[in-house]
Amino acid sequence: MRVLLVIVLALSLAAAAACGPSEPLKVLTVQIGRTLNSDDSVGNITTTFKPNETVYAAVLLEAAGSGTVGVRWVYNGQTVSEEMKDVRLTREGAASFHIQPPSTGFPEGEYRVEFQVDGMPAGTRTFRVAR
Repeated sequence: MRVLLVIVLALSLAAAAACGPSEPLKVLTVQIGRTLNSDDSVGNITTTFKPNETVYAAVLLEAAGSGTVGVRWVYNGQTVSEEMKDVRLTREGAASFHIQPPSTGFPEGEYRVEFQVDGMPAGTRTFRVAR
């Protein structure tokens, strides 16, 4: 009986640990730039891009948590691209996204990237594409 109790307790602890963080994600900041670091934060931060450059964006998250992070890329008031991903962190981290230029390059002008966490606005950055 005691062995069975120990096994049940061990399985319960393992299941609880596997569930991961249950706190909501908390946004620290939003970054955009030309490269990504190995931890999914943005390297080479900038707000000006050439038409043929890939644009990277990341939302930095301040603590352990889980949720859905979404990004919307906007040009001339129209959504160009949208993406969502489920994120589970056991400590601070980042969720990154990117948009690649079409074969003809991005049109010059002002763009905006908007982040949402669990459907709620979480940060916005504007950037410019110019030659």
